[in-house]
Amino acid sequence: MARLLAGDTRFDAILSLAGRTSAPSAQPLAMRSGGFGGVGGLVRYLREHGTNAVIDATHPYADQMSAHAVAACRQCDVPLVSLVRAPWQAQPGDRWRIVPDTQAAVGALGAPPQRVFLSLGRQELQAFAGAPQHLYLARVIDPPDPAGLPAGLRFIQTRGPFDLPAERRLLAEERIDVVISKNAGGAATYPKIEAARALGLPVIMIDRPYKPSGHVVHGAGEALDWLARHVAASRRGV
Repeated sequence: MARLLAGDTRFDAILSLAGRTSAPSAQPLAMRSGGFGGVGGLVRYLREHGTNAVIDATHPYADQMSAHAVAACRQCDVPLVSLVRAPWQAQPGDRWRIVPDTQAAVGALGAPPQRVFLSLGRQELQAFAGAPQHLYLARVIDPPDPAGLPAGLRFIQTRGPFDLPAERRLLAEERIDVVISKNAGGAATYPKIEAARALGLPVIMIDRPYKPSGHVVHGAGEALDWLARHVAASRRGV
């Protein structure tokens, strides 16, 4: 989305990041980082910057930010398009157990000790301290605060995309018994799901929350087409 907007002179765009990673990937647009201070803060930002349209391209699990975007755009009468990544669908050979949230994923592990691969990001790892009998390997971009984490939790600090041979090798070499993942969709992290399928491993899949939205599209090109139809062709703030 950023690359498309950067190459389109009809729009003057700024990319807003949540600020959760210390060294985000370089982008071809001007960037800001961090929260807005709730709906009121986002309303002020949109008005102060003369924003004419908003693209919500947040993570499928960033339900609060999407709710704030919907409310703020409604107050400001600013068009909102929501770029929604299609979820992964279980394929023949997948052994998925779908649970509603992270706490349910902890319970789904059961009592017998297992070797668990956590691919959730760093925000929800503390929940697994409630099941200390398991051995956990977590993949993160930035290491989390160690307070409250499961004893013996190990980290792999890296950033995707990942490929199937490496993911299969990782799960096999670490003797992983079960994978816990969010249904993020997209291609960048899907190889871990393919690797679990190939190795016959179960996946505890945390279901997506309800996420408020504006006009829903499923690809960056669709979002750009929507902007072209709903925002005047002169340079406009996005």
